Amino acid sequence: MRKHLAVALTAGMLAGIPALTGSAGADVAPDFDPAPIRWEECRDERLRHAGAECGFLRVPLDYTEPNGRMISLAVSRIEHTSPERDYQGVMVVNPGGPGGSGRKLSLLGDSVPDGAGADYDWIGFDPRGVGASEPALSCDADHFSPPRSAYVPFREGVERIRLRRAADYAAACERAAPELLEHLRTTDTVQDLESLREALGRERINYYGFSYGTYIGQVYATKHPRRLRRLVMDGVVDPGEVWYRSNLKQDLAFDRVFGVYTDWIAEHDSVYHLGDTGDEVRRRYYERLAELGRHPAGGVLGPAEWTDVFLPAGYGRHGWENIAEAFSALVHRGDPEPALKLYEAANGPGDNGYAMYLATECTDAEWPRLWSTWRADHWRAFAKAPFETWGNAWYNAPCRTWPVPAGERVRVDGDAVDSALLVNQEFDAATPYSGALEARERFPESALVGVSSGVTHSGSLGGNACVDDRIAAYLAEGTLPERKAGRRADVTCEPLPAPRPESGTARRETRSQRQPDVLRAALRNARR
Repeated sequence: MRKHLAVALTAGMLAGIPALTGSAGADVAPDFDPAPIRWEECRDERLRHAGAECGFLRVPLDYTEPNGRMISLAVSRIEHTSPERDYQGVMVVNPGGPGGSGRKLSLLGDSVPDGAGADYDWIGFDPRGVGASEPALSCDADHFSPPRSAYVPFREGVERIRLRRAADYAAACERAAPELLEHLRTTDTVQDLESLREALGRERINYYGFSYGTYIGQVYATKHPRRLRRLVMDGVVDPGEVWYRSNLKQDLAFDRVFGVYTDWIAEHDSVYHLGDTGDEVRRRYYERLAELGRHPAGGVLGPAEWTDVFLPAGYGRHGWENIAEAFSALVHRGDPEPALKLYEAANGPGDNGYAMYLATECTDAEWPRLWSTWRADHWRAFAKAPFETWGNAWYNAPCRTWPVPAGERVRVDGDAVDSALLVNQEFDAATPYSGALEARERFPESALVGVSSGVTHSGSLGGNACVDDRIAAYLAEGTLPERKAGRRADVTCEPLPAPRPESGTARRETRSQRQPDVLRAALRNARR
């Protein structure tokens, strides 16, 4: 997760709401008046089939120059289907990233239990620089093409190669869109969200954020608390650790979930034949990692690609069988094709998501400039968590030489927010549970639904009735679970059962038992 910085808007100031702060730290006069969105039939087939409307919101690239260069944000809308007397306004949705496209999330209304989504107009959007918004940032579309050098810099020269690669990518982004890079902080997106509210003609909005989208919600709540009606945040970013420290904490969390996953493979040794203990499965994983470093499978699947094949397992149980099957195929048949297909699916074409991830996170808050700091911190983390630590380090390494100065991290304050519902699974690797507890402290009128021992990142609307029924009650009536004393969840739910590959249960799950495809795809793409 990574973010960016921005400015404030008209109606917020007129209503006595504090203006945002610009990149230079000065208050910005609220003198931009967004035009209404012109809604048309969507070009995307799925949106069109669902009856969605699409359009573009025109906003300034730089809110300090409202008459300067304009950019376009791609927006979609599915209007409420309930009677007018039950209408509860617009629900804006974001899937996170940074860099995740959210346009298709206007489809989520039907996934809320008990028809509670029918009372809202569901609004999906691609943040500035993302997806169908114009312009969209791309720096080097072939950056993740295999084979790549190993992640862990054991061998001489790996660190030098990786540092040069990271610096080259940062330089490519500067060449690609120098003016755009200056205005891709989280606060810029928050300012766009306020422009969207005005363009929709609403005094207040409802907001549902997943993963990094929860940080957008937190910053919007800080800057425009009286413009929020209901706020749902699932997979909650720790507002006090944006972003360098949060990534180090992720390394430990991903290693724990990797342990849970390999234990699960061991439980099904009769299917995968990779070891009947988690220790044995992990030994086989790291043996294969070392072998691929010497001899990439098919000349393509090296240790970096092998790590990336397994990384989606850290985000939740969906797809665990496919990864284990690819693991077994390589070990027992020497067949790299299943793993390569998973690698291609995980990384996808182009680099828009990655470019926007960096453009936001590198400039939301300061990153260490000295490589000696990075090296010491990551070797320390690697000693406890070898699975993903160095992969994560190199993913973020362009921030060390990013061409745009970082802004000041927003001090998130939810004191003035009327209500918020937080959701987090206990072993969520991407947004560790401690972040939800911290956000709960900063939003005194919030309630936290925790999922004990859950490993899924942003898993709401995924068929867990204990979680989803609380969301439905909150959206329908504004009902929050009773807040408990102390730093803890207010409701604790059990996780959904793990897949059982020998019975095929996971392959036959019904739509009501899993996350909507459109949400799962949006979250997956946001992670690229």
